[in-house]
Amino acid sequence: MPERNRVTPLGDIVATPLRGAWTGNRGKIHEGHEIVRFHSGDLWLICELEFRGIKQPQWAPHHYTFLFFHDEAVAFAAGHRPCAECRRGSYVSYLEAWTDALGGPRPSAGAVNARLHSERLYPRTHRRRLHEGRYVGLPDGAFVLEQDTPRLVLGDALVGWSPNGYGPPISRPRSGTATVITPPATLAVLKAGYPVQIDASAYR
Repeated sequence: MPERNRVTPLGDIVATPLRGAWTGNRGKIHEGHEIVRFHSGDLWLICELEFRGIKQPQWAPHHYTFLFFHDEAVAFAAGHRPCAECRRGSYVSYLEAWTDALGGPRPSAGAVNARLHSERLYPRTHRRRLHEGRYVGLPDGAFVLEQDTPRLVLGDALVGWSPNGYGPPISRPRSGTATVITPPATLAVLKAGYPVQIDASAYR
């Protein structure tokens, strides 16, 4: 049976056999083999599955909890950002796109973490915060909530996502307002041209 360590675009942690392209964490949120809290701080990372040949055991006591993401678009929607160590190049590209889109000097990691945390959750709760945005101009790689389903923006289509992976697309509306899952700061990063990784199955 799959263990509960896969992350959905809405940030929930579920059990599914769907393979992940990335790992990551939100700090130590497990006891034994059970997830017991939603997060343990504002540092939510996306990491390489393998880094410098280091092997870490799952569910190790006193160690952060390994989580897994179907692709980077899902991880971004959930509110995570690239790790500055194992994904240094992606982290720098993310910050460059952040600065291009949002202005000001390049932010510190702490400033990025704090802003993303305020955009993904309501203060002092684990309740997910969603945002409104116009369908026109939404970049590929963003996620919206449409017909109660997380859907990936991909060209003229919205591709449905479930714990089993990407499903059939529907047409993307040409006008109107969307309920956007991807936090606004990361949405701006995508608009600025960050090359987000999307699983190939979404294109089918």
